[in-house]
Amino acid sequence: MLQAFTNRRRETIAELRVNDAIKAPVVRLVAPDGAQIGVKKLAEAMWLADQLDLDLVEVAPMADPPVCRLMDYGRFKYERSIKERAARKSQTRTVIKELRLRPRIEDHDFDMQTRKVLSFLSGGDKVKLTVRFRGRERERPEYGQKLLTRLAEAVSHEGVIEQAPKMEGRNMTMMLAPAGHASGGGRPRPRHRQKR
Repeated sequence: MLQAFTNRRRETIAELRVNDAIKAPVVRLVAPDGAQIGVKKLAEAMWLADQLDLDLVEVAPMADPPVCRLMDYGRFKYERSIKERAARKSQTRTVIKELRLRPRIEDHDFDMQTRKVLSFLSGGDKVKLTVRFRGRERERPEYGQKLLTRLAEAVSHEGVIEQAPKMEGRNMTMMLAPAGHASGGGRPRPRHRQKR
């Protein structure tokens, strides 16, 4: 019994029953404008939907009796898809870029990594910096701490520290976020970036 209930519930969430797919002998009928018509036999409700050139859609199958609404189902699905598309379009996606560093890094390599971090932050992305320690480097985690602090100071005008440096196994990680967006996601990303 429980399995049938969960399957029936999944079906209602995924797709509504329409016209001939409705199995209940008696339904509570709702007009297209939302007014209650009353409890009708399924045959009467189907006849009324046919006369109005609308579809009979089961909107609340778990109610007793199930609630059916008279509507243009094709138009309903189309409007729902437009709303979902608009909702997806307005969402901002937080992208996390990761850069891996070593505790012993030359000045030129540090400058290159700093430029990469700046480009990611100016694009609205968060940056996860990882310093990987190997062998005896693990005995001196303060070198990684200094490196991450130095990099954070170098990009302080574009980004802020969201997560302070901390050791995780043999790695030390720190998270940077674009300035002004420390707690929430980054700026909305432009649709098409022009190539330089």
